Amino acid sequence: MNEEKISNIVIGCAIKVHRTLGPGLLESAYQECLFYELKKNGLFVKKEVPLSILYEEVKLDHGYRIDLLVENKVVIEIKTVESLTDVHLAQILTYMKLGSFNLGLLLNFYVSILKNGIKRVKL
Repeated sequence: MNEEKISNIVIGCAIKVHRTLGPGLLESAYQECLFYELKKNGLFVKKEVPLSILYEEVKLDHGYRIDLLVENKVVIEIKTVESLTDVHLAQILTYMKLGSFNLGLLLNFYVSILKNGIKRVKL
């Protein structure tokens, strides 16, 4: 399955979760529910995927963690903030670069309509 099809399924599942729960919960609540929905839709999903940094041929475990990784292709970063900032964009870009992923979705569940809280990020 290609990244575009995966992202469409992820967005549909995220909208379902948001419509059910509404805005204002902790990121971890949305993460668990989205994880459940994605698995229910037949996707391979991993939570809290650790990322290492390679520095001068030394692998450093720095504590970076991807919220959700779908089909080992699409990075999902979940937020519950008033508005997405450049820092949030930098975070998902870092994860994508470190893991060599081409597509990421930054999902802000704080908004009243989720489509206003979705940012697609491509490398």
